[in-house]
Amino acid sequence: MSVRAFPDLMIRDLHVDDRPRERLIKQGPQSLSNQELIAILLRTGTKQESVLSIANRVINYFEKLHELKHATLEEIMSIKGIGQAKAVQLLAAIELGRRLSQKQVDSRFTIRSPKDAASFLMPEMSSLQQEHFVALFLNVKNQVIHKQTIFIGSLNSSIVHPREIFREAVKRSAASIICAHNHPSGNASPSPEDIEVTKRLQEAGFIIGIELIDHIIIGDHQYISLKEQGYI
Repeated sequence: MSVRAFPDLMIRDLHVDDRPRERLIKQGPQSLSNQELIAILLRTGTKQESVLSIANRVINYFEKLHELKHATLEEIMSIKGIGQAKAVQLLAAIELGRRLSQKQVDSRFTIRSPKDAASFLMPEMSSLQQEHFVALFLNVKNQVIHKQTIFIGSLNSSIVHPREIFREAVKRSAASIICAHNHPSGNASPSPEDIEVTKRLQEAGFIIGIELIDHIIIGDHQYISLKEQGYI
């Protein structure tokens, strides 16, 4: 019997081998649905409904699983059947997963192509709800030695000051930099402002002697390299 097909079943009504915890132990976490994983984190349901039913409501509330990444304590507690303790458990698991994912990516990642840069940035930036302008600082081996969010908000040339980026590059003894920002609309096509900012940064880098290798625009799980587009 699959619990995915019967979200209102009480855990005690399931055969022991079909219960999420037991299936995780025997078959591994990859065998469980998103609903079942959330049910394990929530641990228990209420007298009126099963933990699987509450977990299903969490998924329906956020529509897309990655939207849980931006959930607040108040949002989770607004879901029927979830109090503060359960909401805190969910938030802690979400934050731990985010940190583990980023730690794995940040481990002296080597960038050899625009695709490498996009792969490094996309897990974090593709689901952001505001524009973030990020700089990657590389050593002579093209390894990422530092990543920094320069600003949050709509991109224009008056906001992105080359001095802020290159001051940090000098401080980190960076050999080169890659800039990136996301388009919350999901469309990664560059705007005139994107191109103007890129030209300014390229010129500043040439003067200082720290090359701007690329400017990556992140959309909805897609990217555009302004270097590949011929703007650098």
